[in-house]
Amino acid sequence: MFDVLLKKLFGDKSKNDLKELAPIAEEVNNELIDIEKLSDDELRYQTTIFKKHITDTTSSIHEDISKLSEDLKSTNLSISEKEALFIKIEELEKSEDELIEQALLEIMPKAFAVVKETAKRWTKNGKLTVKANDYDIDLAAKFSNISIVDNSAEWINQWDAAGSAIDWAMIHYDVQLMGGAALHKGKVAEMMTGEGKTLVATLPVYLNALAGKGVHVITVNDYLARRDALWMGPLYQFHGLTVDCIDLHSPHSPERKAAYNADITFGTNNEFGFDYLRDNMVSDPEGMVQRKHHFAIIDEVDSVLIDDARTPLIISGPVPKGDEQEYVTLKPKVEKLVDHQRKLINGLLTEAKTKIAKASLEGGDKKEQKVLMDEGCLSLFRAFRGLPKNKALIKYLSEPGNKILLQKTENFHLQDNSKEMPKADEVLFFVIDEKSNTIDLTEKGIDLISGENDPEFYILPDIGEKIAEIEQKTDVSDERIKLKDEMMSDYTIKAERIHSMNQLLKAYALFEKDIEYVLMDNKVKIVDEQTGRVMEGRRYSDGLHQAIEAKENVKVEAASQTYATITLQNYFRMYHKLAGMTGTAETEAKELWDIYELDVVVVPTNKPVIRKDHNDLVYKTGREKYQAIISEVENQRALGRPILVGTTSVEVSELLSRMLKMKKLPHQVLNAKLHQKEAEVVTEAGKPGTVTIATNMAGRGTDIKLGEGVKENGGLAIIGTERHDSRRVDRQLMGRSGRQGDPGSAQFFVSLEDNLMRLFGSERIAKMMDRMGHKEGEVIQHGMISKSIERAQKKVEENNFGIRKRLLEFDDVMNAQRTAIYNRRKNALFGDKLDLDIENMLYDIAESILYESQPSSDFEGFKYDVISNFGIDSPFSEAEFLEKDINHLAEELFKQAKERYIRKSNYIQEKVYPVIKKVYEEQSDKVENIVIPFTDGRKAMKIVAKLEKVYDTEGLEALKALERNITLGFIDNEWKEHLREMDFLKQSVYHAQYEQKDPLLIYKLEGFELFKGMLDKLNKEIISFLMKAQLHDADTSTAPTTLSERPKQDLSKLKTGREDIAQSTQMNQQAAERSQGQPVKHQPVMVAKKPGRNDRVKVLNLQNGETKQLKYKQAEPLINSGAWQMIELD
Repeated sequence: MFDVLLKKLFGDKSKNDLKELAPIAEEVNNELIDIEKLSDDELRYQTTIFKKHITDTTSSIHEDISKLSEDLKSTNLSISEKEALFIKIEELEKSEDELIEQALLEIMPKAFAVVKETAKRWTKNGKLTVKANDYDIDLAAKFSNISIVDNSAEWINQWDAAGSAIDWAMIHYDVQLMGGAALHKGKVAEMMTGEGKTLVATLPVYLNALAGKGVHVITVNDYLARRDALWMGPLYQFHGLTVDCIDLHSPHSPERKAAYNADITFGTNNEFGFDYLRDNMVSDPEGMVQRKHHFAIIDEVDSVLIDDARTPLIISGPVPKGDEQEYVTLKPKVEKLVDHQRKLINGLLTEAKTKIAKASLEGGDKKEQKVLMDEGCLSLFRAFRGLPKNKALIKYLSEPGNKILLQKTENFHLQDNSKEMPKADEVLFFVIDEKSNTIDLTEKGIDLISGENDPEFYILPDIGEKIAEIEQKTDVSDERIKLKDEMMSDYTIKAERIHSMNQLLKAYALFEKDIEYVLMDNKVKIVDEQTGRVMEGRRYSDGLHQAIEAKENVKVEAASQTYATITLQNYFRMYHKLAGMTGTAETEAKELWDIYELDVVVVPTNKPVIRKDHNDLVYKTGREKYQAIISEVENQRALGRPILVGTTSVEVSELLSRMLKMKKLPHQVLNAKLHQKEAEVVTEAGKPGTVTIATNMAGRGTDIKLGEGVKENGGLAIIGTERHDSRRVDRQLMGRSGRQGDPGSAQFFVSLEDNLMRLFGSERIAKMMDRMGHKEGEVIQHGMISKSIERAQKKVEENNFGIRKRLLEFDDVMNAQRTAIYNRRKNALFGDKLDLDIENMLYDIAESILYESQPSSDFEGFKYDVISNFGIDSPFSEAEFLEKDINHLAEELFKQAKERYIRKSNYIQEKVYPVIKKVYEEQSDKVENIVIPFTDGRKAMKIVAKLEKVYDTEGLEALKALERNITLGFIDNEWKEHLREMDFLKQSVYHAQYEQKDPLLIYKLEGFELFKGMLDKLNKEIISFLMKAQLHDADTSTAPTTLSERPKQDLSKLKTGREDIAQSTQMNQQAAERSQGQPVKHQPVMVAKKPGRNDRVKVLNLQNGETKQLKYKQAEPLINSGAWQMIELD
């Protein structure tokens, strides 16, 4: 009703979008009238005309940028002048992008007409014949569809695309022209499955490639990337544009760099992100492969920007003792715990059944029956809290009235801030909260795993109490330090043990094989809950994956350390313009707008959809539902229709396969275990009588083509075995049928035992079925029921959006830091802004030293810091230090430091040049690179530079190489350590929510302080080395002549992967639930006297045992970070 009112007030968005796009199709068709008259050569020449128009539009800005770049070479510019010039260049580059967009809009109708006419001539004439140029000759040597005959190039319409024979017979429909325009404008074009999205993309891809800035076409897997590059490539190549696919080349290779330099680059989302991270780890500009992120079109945009966005991209490397883990040794204790819980739950369920049955008998004593009912309901609730996925429990809850009894008991225990909940949980060994995917050990469970021999096995020591005991025990300082070290070692061991136990328990109780993951090649591989595909390279975070490996008796992989990470959200938001296409985006329109500012445009179908979408069939139990599905398969197969049975897990697909085998019905299966057969299975799926069992989104990006006689029999029959948490996944399954006006049908079968129904949607339906007296095997089918299920899906979608948004909010903190560090790194790598960065470091250090020392009147400390950082004496007296304004002092100190650095640089240049001159004059024909050793008195570093460049600049290049290498080295080391600290901080801020504080706010504040401290340390290390740098020895060694033997980075030990945190991290889940107004479960709170803001307290560093005494207002941020703990209140 509310939606209807909004449409009346503001108009229908879909209609408004169509009003904007429809005239574009008309303009293209008008341009086509003139384009049709052109010869093939003239048709191809249009590309040259378009490129010239863009170049002419931006020529004045290019001249301005060139002039400013020349001005930057002046050595007389101040810091502020340099910064102003760099800012001006950046503004001009943004203006250039705006002018390019303006020029592209002007030529869009004609450019679209050129692409359409090319496609039409291939379809109708079978070939295009043009005068051969060098590019034609090069391509003819690689591809069989191009031949050179008498100075002419023939482009025929048949070629191979990743093993598929292509016979071009496609011409753009008007709705596809509209979709192309939406993509060019940076929107998401929702086009129904089978509407030719790949062909639609050719329009904006060709148009934007004309600017020469690069167009990235991003797909969900490498097969589609390779196929689409070869399938659509000839259309672009005919017009002189270069095309490549990054997935065809190894990472960090010259071939991959060439692929990025092509006009149009295809590839998978993961590889684009990983290449960005790798580019920010190289030590030589030649090692970078990507260029500016200009324009990207994402195929299956919802899968990439919604599903894959849950998990950050990570490049990691080995850590010391990373293979020393306790999962295998702790496994027997967890198995014992789970076994005891399972036996307990079976007993509780039996007790619940017996007492509820007795309480339901007529004629008994009412008081006694009420007691029996209460006891039975409590046992039922305990069984649910202990093992909610127990199959016997699920079956019992599907019987009339039982689900309602459970919900009433749960509501009773949740009231008054869950006051009664501890009584319900006291008999259990552990408690599972299925909705938030969390698990907690009870006192009974802790006692079981601890045993009599080690009662404190699972209990962390109270550090404050232990410190007090140590200080009372001995007065000897060395003895105290030794005891504290032992105590901290014990604390660390137990903390790691508790973490490992928790993850193992979660692996056993919450993660099921063939549902959340599968075993393939003796490895645990995660199954994407949205697509049903195996997610290669992705691992659960925080040790959960190792716990599952231990559970399944496969090799437990060693722990690793993060070297670089980014979320897909923040990667794709770097593009100047982003667009996407899919058949299922409308339900996620809010998220696409809120996170990416991508507007969703629903493009109409070329032909009306005549598929019949039936209301859901709802059964009480899963057994009844599956029997009905098999019966429906038999009926549809008898009609000669192909049937696609959509499942949400490997387990269900294998269950249905067994049931069909018992009925001796031939069928084929496509799930995560059989993903390699996708192309073969999809090819057969449209033939008469073929039964295909597949996960809901299997075969995405490929079409099921109907066999002979299928249309007459009613088309493809879709059977959904349950409703997915996300509506778009169901729509994707339904979209497999009824393409391009074909007949078809879609029918979903649902039971109250399905996960979605159990968790969110079954209460009303259960009541309705009980009131109507439904018996086993009977079914409900009504539009109201389907709407109720859709509401349940919306709840899940909102919750999932909250999780992803929370993840992004945390990564936004990291992204601001990542951007700053990567910019500094880029400046060092290319050297263009390094002079400016060094001057800024000198000033920041000068300011930092003064702010640390002047307020406390510490002149001696100030003098020491000046000498240690700048290698100079204090430029002013103690009186001046105490009396003058701190900004004036900072300016004076910076001036002196800069002069000292210039003198030092000149000295190094003078020392280096004679040696370089001698080597160049005697060995320049043999030597290309030269190695120059430097030291600061503590560390030694060998700098590699090009001999000729060092000679030509009279030694200046040696100094620049030193600055670049030192800056890069220190940035990489400090950033790696900072990532580890931020990971630790992210885990520790969990506890803030128990104090009614926002973890995100704490993360922002503490993260800022950590980053500020890291930058200060980084600046001082870089400047200290540069100020003290000198030649290590008199003999400068030379490197071999060939560039190929220049020292290279060893990236062999680095791993790329996806860390799946959606199911293993509680923080985002709980925060999302709180944002949806749902209650968050809180841990018990210890009541103690809270100190006043000015009370002095003693705090302990939990990592190194350091203690401090300071005011509580100063200690509070340290305590909130989780890294410190208060141990004394004075």
